[in-house]
Amino acid sequence: MELQNLTHVSEFLLMGLSEDPVLQPFILGLFLCMYLVAILGNLLIILAVSADSHLHTPMYFFLSNLSLADIGFITTTVPKMLVNIQAHSKSITYAGCLTQVSFFFLFGCLDSLLLAVMAYDRFVAICYPLHYLVIIKPHVCGLLVLVSFFISLLDSQIHFLMISQLTFCTNVEIPNFFCDAPQLIHLACSDTSIDDILIYFTGAIFGGIPISGILYSYTQIVSSILRIPSTGGKYKVFSTCGSHLSVVCLFYGTALGVYLSSAVSPSPQKSLVASAMYTLVTPMLNPFIYSLRNKDIKNALWRIINRIA
Repeated sequence: MELQNLTHVSEFLLMGLSEDPVLQPFILGLFLCMYLVAILGNLLIILAVSADSHLHTPMYFFLSNLSLADIGFITTTVPKMLVNIQAHSKSITYAGCLTQVSFFFLFGCLDSLLLAVMAYDRFVAICYPLHYLVIIKPHVCGLLVLVSFFISLLDSQIHFLMISQLTFCTNVEIPNFFCDAPQLIHLACSDTSIDDILIYFTGAIFGGIPISGILYSYTQIVSSILRIPSTGGKYKVFSTCGSHLSVVCLFYGTALGVYLSSAVSPSPQKSLVASAMYTLVTPMLNPFIYSLRNKDIKNALWRIINRIA
């Protein structure tokens, strides 16, 4: 089979969710609506936290940064898919594909780390309430977000360099609606054993450590909740982290589903559904999960609406 060096490959083909032309207008309308809802919802969270002084606390500072990361995460993949459907095209340039891989891992890793930071924030607030203001200071919050960003940048550059060194065959069809690193590795004609090890190693480091931190934080939180004598007190404490726990389960459940299922029994259709869940549905649902279960966010939004009105 004829080999081409990656630097000579001008474009890849994104096969998308379906090749049925009848379904294309439906997919375009559905994903466009979901994308706009996700952008609007996350922007409202950022606006509410920025405009309302009652929300100038560490918890909402981390939440606004999570919303910003979600906007970047969903914008990395969905607009290109929508443009391709509208233009009846499947192509994405070589540079565009590598850029998409880089930003996908940047914002995906940042999402993961911010969820871990938010779990740590809830852990300190519930387990050490008297020391909360001493431990979680404003400059500490900024430092945690900054460190999360630079770790995410390191992760994205590792994947960027790894993919840029691959050699591909003439077949450059990606069975997805965005450039996903594991699928690009499977398309490569060169020996990818080192790349396979590296991608699982980086996944274990950049994904495993945040998950371990979240599990430890919630183990301690549950232990503290069980020591509260009153049922009302238990419910009140648990409700403060219920929204975050829902987002954690949604994000990690779908993300792990993609890579574990592809490793155990490759199924393009199942992988596509799971990919759509954690790249589109999760960023879209996050604002609803936090706002519907949070009186402070709802009150802040109502104050902004009344001020505009």
